[in-house]
Amino acid sequence: METSELLKKVRKIEIKTRGLSNQIFSGHYHSVFKGKGMSFSEVREYHYGDDIRSIDWNVTARFNSPYIKIFEEERELTIILLIDVSGSNEFGTRKQLKRELITELAAVLAFSAIQNNDKVGVIFFSDKIEKFITPKKGRTHILRIIRELIEFKPESEQTKIEEALKYFTNVINKRCTAFIISDFMDKGFENAIRIANKKHDLIALRIFDERETNLPPVGIMKIKDAETGKTEWVDTSSKKVRADYMKWWQEKDKYLNDIFRKSGIDMAKINTSEDYIKPLINLFKKRESRK
Repeated sequence: METSELLKKVRKIEIKTRGLSNQIFSGHYHSVFKGKGMSFSEVREYHYGDDIRSIDWNVTARFNSPYIKIFEEERELTIILLIDVSGSNEFGTRKQLKRELITELAAVLAFSAIQNNDKVGVIFFSDKIEKFITPKKGRTHILRIIRELIEFKPESEQTKIEEALKYFTNVINKRCTAFIISDFMDKGFENAIRIANKKHDLIALRIFDERETNLPPVGIMKIKDAETGKTEWVDTSSKKVRADYMKWWQEKDKYLNDIFRKSGIDMAKINTSEDYIKPLINLFKKRESRK
């Protein structure tokens, strides 16, 4: 992609997603994703009713009267975006490709984070770690992330979510809030996602296309697996073929829902053919209601 074309795309995404984060998401984001750590601020004299567990015994001994430690909530958060860049995201039949939707979602979350003075980092993954952008603040950093989202070319087309989650758990030491944005066309990551969510606050944004949920009756159709490259001919006019496919999708849906529920992970399903604003706000409101 030429530099001028890339800059136009970056600017277009910035205008749209920054506006959304300003108008809609920043208030919800701020109330939902508050700093959870506590940092020492100062000491003051003990007042009746203060928690005696907060007494600073060193200062108390020095001044021969009780003093307590005052702590403040740490506002600054680190937000990590785990972005699936595998081949299955190059799919979309109506409004946009899954990859394009993922780019917009990541940009909205990133702009919401920097408005909240939080750091943002990104892990691009396929069946391996493709790239890690260390967490930083600022508009320049966010624009770099958007450029990477637009033009990044993965070395592998396949997916292994377990690898991404293990890397994330090992490389990010301080507790953070993380969004894993993927179509979750993978299995075998149950243990890794549970461990990751124990150490961090993990949220799943599951991207899907309407045509993945059922096959249209359009006759003989050539279907290609974007991750393996395998192709096969399918007779979509067959009721049994369509029923078998729908059953597969429903089982996949249940499998993922069970994983997220058992791991205590909040999840939003986002369709490429629909507006992503409503499911994101519903997700934020759900988390707000538990505060």
